[in-house]
Amino acid sequence: MIWQFYLDKTEDWAYVDNLFTPEECAQIIAIGNSKLEKAKVVGGEAKKDIRESQISWLSPNDLEFAFRRVTDTVLNLNSQFFQFDLFGMAEGFQFTRYDAPTGHYGLHIDKTLNSTVRKLSLTIQLSSPEDYEGGELALQLDKEADIMSKELGKMIVFPSYVLHEVRPVTKGTRYSLVAWITGKPFK
Repeated sequence: MIWQFYLDKTEDWAYVDNLFTPEECAQIIAIGNSKLEKAKVVGGEAKKDIRESQISWLSPNDLEFAFRRVTDTVLNLNSQFFQFDLFGMAEGFQFTRYDAPTGHYGLHIDKTLNSTVRKLSLTIQLSSPEDYEGGELALQLDKEADIMSKELGKMIVFPSYVLHEVRPVTKGTRYSLVAWITGKPFK
């Protein structure tokens, strides 16, 4: 038998309801849609079998209120559920648009070799669940995936090493805002 020095108290995921109002979500969608480009995977390629979506990169100059609110909320959630050593959001927000019938992002993790150390990933639901079908955020924590709920304005936060996907949107358009919170390397 091995005597453990520490117990793992890191949660698989956490969430906050109503991080943004419907009006704020509409504002973010308008700004994001004005800067769209085709999404690519690591290595700079567009691979429809892995990912089919459009994205835009948003900075604090675009959405200062959103950066402040996300920062305060993530720090609170990290303190309660993850307790990671964090220091910032090095990449800004990625606004993502998934259109039916094939918009998706296959199973992946958000960690990349020789890049910033992503510790927490977050997704904020900008679309009303009535506006689209499919497009579920699924965290593959066990044999059966945990399907995240789709409430407008909801933020889901999870460790960046968790395997996850956005399943194909079969009707309508799904909008989300994602970001990665960085820190020192895990030890």
